[in-house]
Parts: sequence; C-alpha cells; structure tokens
Amino acid sequence: MTKKQKKGLVRIGITTLLYIAGIVSEHAQWPGFVWIMAAAYLLISYDILRKSVINIMYGEIFDENFLMSVASLGAVALGQLDEAVAVMLFYQIGEWFQSYAVSKSRKSIAALMDIRPDYANIEQDGKIVQVDPEDVQPGTVIVVEPGERVPLDGVVESGTSSLDTSALTGESVPRSVRPGSDVISGCINQSGVLYVKTTKPFGQSTVAKVLELVENASDRKAPAEQFITRFSRIYTPVVCALALALAVLPPLLFQQPWTVWIYRALTFLVISCPCALVISVPLSFFGGIGGASRAGILVKGSTYLEALADVKTMVFDKTGTITRGTFQVTEIKPADLPAERLLMYAAAAEQHSSHPIAQSILRKAQELHDAPVLTAENVQEIPGHGVSADADHQHILAGNTRLMESQGIPASILPAGSGMGTVVYIAVNGVYAGMIEISDEIKEDSATALTLLRRYGLKKFVMLTGDNEQVAERVAGQTGIDEYHASLLPQDKVEILTRLLSQDKTAFVGDGINDAPVLAAADVGIAMGALGSDAAIEAADVVLMKDRLTQIVTAIAIAHKTLRIVRENIVFALGVKVLILILGALGLANMWAAVFADVGVAFLCILNAMRCLRVPEILLD
Repeated sequence: MTKKQKKGLVRIGITTLLYIAGIVSEHAQWPGFVWIMAAAYLLISYDILRKSVINIMYGEIFDENFLMSVASLGAVALGQLDEAVAVMLFYQIGEWFQSYAVSKSRKSIAALMDIRPDYANIEQDGKIVQVDPEDVQPGTVIVVEPGERVPLDGVVESGTSSLDTSALTGESVPRSVRPGSDVISGCINQSGVLYVKTTKPFGQSTVAKVLELVENASDRKAPAEQFITRFSRIYTPVVCALALALAVLPPLLFQQPWTVWIYRALTFLVISCPCALVISVPLSFFGGIGGASRAGILVKGSTYLEALADVKTMVFDKTGTITRGTFQVTEIKPADLPAERLLMYAAAAEQHSSHPIAQSILRKAQELHDAPVLTAENVQEIPGHGVSADADHQHILAGNTRLMESQGIPASILPAGSGMGTVVYIAVNGVYAGMIEISDEIKEDSATALTLLRRYGLKKFVMLTGDNEQVAERVAGQTGIDEYHASLLPQDKVEILTRLLSQDKTAFVGDGINDAPVLAAADVGIAMGALGSDAAIEAADVVLMKDRLTQIVTAIAIAHKTLRIVRENIVFALGVKVLILILGALGLANMWAAVFADVGVAFLCILNAMRCLRVPEILLD
C-alpha cells in the first residue's frame, strides 16, 4: 500500500466515524448534527471540489468530479447533509479501491522493471570497477559475479555458470552457460564468475528493448478502450442536460414542487457518473498485459490483445516454430567428389550465414575435420535460393533446385531426398557436385498446441516454408496443419499472407530470425522463442519469450479472458445505470440507490477487472 493510499484510508476512516456520530446525534436529538456533518463533508470532499474548480477553469467541465460536486452541493442546499456526506464518502471509497487495484495490477509490470541493471563490472588496473551500463562499449569484457544481473548482451569468454532467466521468460529451470555461450541482459548469474564480451550497447540490449516494449504498451489502446473514451465525452454532457431538464421542466410546465425534482435531478447525476466504464475497461486490459508478462509473454498494447482474441486463422513458419530448428546432417551424396571435399565446399559457402541449415553444415564439417573451414570470398546470399562463394580457387553454389536451374543445371539430373529433411544441392564451377540432406525434428508440443488452439475458436492453420514439398507434407501431416505452401521465397510468404488477411483475422507465428516482413504484415505478428532477436522484438506485436508453441495457447487464453471480462463490465455497468436512471427519474430511486449505481457498480467492475491478472492455471505447465 502506498503512502497516498494510507492517507486516503485514514481520511475515509475519520469521515466514517464523523458520519456515524452525526447520525447518532440526529436520532438522539443532540445538538451539533449540522456541524459534525459539515466537518465530515469538508474532510471527505475537499479534493473533489478542488479538482472540479480547476478543471472548470481549464475548460474540462463534464467529468466525474463535476458530477459528484454538483450532486453533493445540491444535497447540501436542500438540507440533506447526511446524503451529501454519504455520496462523497462512498465515492472516495470507490476511488481508493480503484487506486489499490491499479497499483496491484502494476506489480507484475514493476517486477519486470526490476530487470534493469544498475551497474556493470569492468576490470581497471587489476581492480573491479562498477560503471553505468550505458557507458560500456561493445567489445568490452565485463565481469558478472554470482548473484548479479547480467547488464548487457554478450558472449561468455571464460567461466561456467547457471543463469536464472525467470524474470524474462517465466522459466524456472536455470540455463547453463560456458565459454562461447550467448548471454542476454536481465538474467541473474547463479553460481560461477563469468567474463562476458559485450556485443551490443545498452540501448540495443535485450533488457532495454523489453523494458521499452512494456513501458509503451499502454500507449496502444484497443478499440474497446477507444470506444469508452469517445462514449464518455458524449455521454456526460448528455446526462447533464437531461438532469437539468429533469430539474426545471416539471416545475415550469406542470407546477411540480421544485425541491422534489431538483433532488431527483441530483440523484440522476450521481447515477450517471461513468466511473465504472472509464476505470474498469482500461484496468482490464492493463491486467491482461500484466498477467501475460508474468507468463513470459510481452504484448505491445491492448489493441493487439483484443486482436489476438479475434484471430481465426493462424499462419506458421516451419523452421524454429513448428520444428526445433536444430538441424543435423543426415546424408551426404557426392557426384564425382569425395564426400568430405563436398562437405568442405558447402561449409565454405555457408560459413557467414546464421540460418540453422547453414549452421548444421558448419558443425558437421568441423566434427569431421576439427579445423577451420576453407576461407571464402565474394560470398553472396541469394534470397530464397541459396548462396554463392569462391573458395579454394573454385566457384561454389549451395542451395535449392531453383538456384541450380538458374545456373543452367536442370532439375531432372538432381536426385530427390528421402523426404525426411531439407536437401542442399552443391555445384562447383557450374557443374553439379552432390547433395547434402539435413533433417529437423518437430517440437513435441506442436500437435498439442494446435489441438488446444482449435478449442479457442481457431478455424484454420497454415504453414509457410522454403523447404521442399515432401518435408512440408510430412510436418503438416504430423501436426494437424490444414494447409501448407512449400518452396517459398520471402516475398511469396507475404503474398500468401495478404490473401489470407482478406478472409479472416490472421496471426503469423515465426521465430523472428528472418520473418520480420511477414510478422509486420499480419494482423497480429507473434515472435516465439525470440528473446534477444532484435528483428522479432521490433516487428512482432506479441513476443513469446519461451521457445514453446503452447505459449501461444496461453496468450490466446489470456486475450479471450480479458475480452470476456471487458464485455461483462460494459454490459453490467450500462445495464444497472440505465435501470436506476429510469427509476431515479420516476422518483423510485433515492440517493442511496444512486450511490450503489455509481460506486457500487464501479467497485464490482474493478474487482472483476482484477481477475485479468490471473493467467489460466490449466496452461501453466
């Protein structure tokens, strides 16, 4: 509880005691009732009255402060001091619970903010010196001692340890690191001392990007939030005009008593206060985003949370998303060269690529030779085809059938693979030299995730891949994919996604390495297992920090729950208000009913909104 909340609670408590003393004095016919109630009214309402005057001076008239001020002062003028105090007291109680709910929902976000490192250790003259992480340049070796947070992204130069990544991913199992391992900022070093060579400045580090993403999430409002904002701007002046008409027209037109209709108009004003909607809808989305962050899911704004709940078609990249993305060379078929020489040529061409297929070829070559691969020159990556390079005085091509055909090598002479993996064809000096087959494993949770997603109303699953038809067909069959497109260029993926977007609300799921254009084009771009991938964090709307497909189910579940709670609050708040507004206008609802319609409804909506903080337990495995 904050200091401000404690003061508010004390003020509410003192006012309550004064109110009770006033009621007792009135019933016992003791003197001092008016003075006690006046003191209670001033104590509980001075800040509301002050805000109302300030807002009027700045031209912001029609807000809840204005409505409550007019209604309570009107009750005072009519001699209803006890009701004036009650209106303000219950309104302040509702405001206090709102403040408490907001601070509680911020705790999960605040916990994420704790990943910001305070310092970085560097060695100077044989001593460890603490410096600001923002002052550390890439290439600097920093020292991370046990219990300290990794301040910058980098590569371990020496030392072994386990890293606690739970603050970033929600994952409880520590990650082991050793020399050569990549480390990301925000993790906690649990055991040994690590010497880490930084690879990025602080502003481009993982922790900085994650913090920026979370801090800006509230800036992107969902359509439901925008509707409530527009609704309030129109609604409040309208109900003020109706209240004025209710107070003036019956006495003028039908010679009704002024005090009766002014009281009804004041009751009408209290009932009409739109607090429940204005507070609970943004609070629901904020809670949903906070709950998602606790589960290792970063949502860039409530607009994407709402869009996620409406997704009917989900499009997947294959490598690293449906499959593990950890390739292994399973077969080498040379034409005229020795198998080892073919592998060395392929490794030379692929040595500068970060693609998982290229990395698997490099690993295999190093296993066989335990030595650096051939030095390559004039390396050129050809998107959607492969790569060309010069090495060992030879011109080498490594890629798919399209690359071979573009160089005059007909597909008819290219042998087919087993259908269990991806085939890389190699040509040397324009002559076909052999093929290397690389296999990838399907993630164990892929089929389960798709089954669960169907339960949340998703109708269609599509897979896009640059792999061949046989591999795509095998993966689709084993996971329950409805439709697949194979042998695609990057621009082909965008074209197919555009066609799907015209049919239904569509999300694209990729691993973030080379999917930035498609992630950006989708209604909702989801990057999974992409912590540390700059392209993913920049292009995606939702970032899943664990490399599990079932996290998408968690994200969808959170989105559905949040939208359900938002709709419940809107229907409940409007329904109760309309009913009691009618009763108030007819004189069948007094100021106490008005207090319930305002504060009571707002309080119930706030309690309901706080449920968004809880992630569906069934999916927290």
